Amino acid sequence: MTTPLFLLRCVQLGLSMADLDLLSIGLINDMYCESRNDSFSYAVLGDQAAMDAF
Repeated sequence: MTTPLFLLRCVQLGLSMADLDLLSIGLINDMYCESRNDSFSYAVLGDQAAMDAF
């Protein structure tokens, strides 16, 4: 990952320069990956009963 790509990901997440002092590169990468999953429609969603059975 290049520096410009990393900074683009930060802008896409809405992070400020002050936020970068508090977050690691790995955490920002994880946040970006998870943000791409927000629009995914899962076929089956777990509920409390499924978690209790787990």
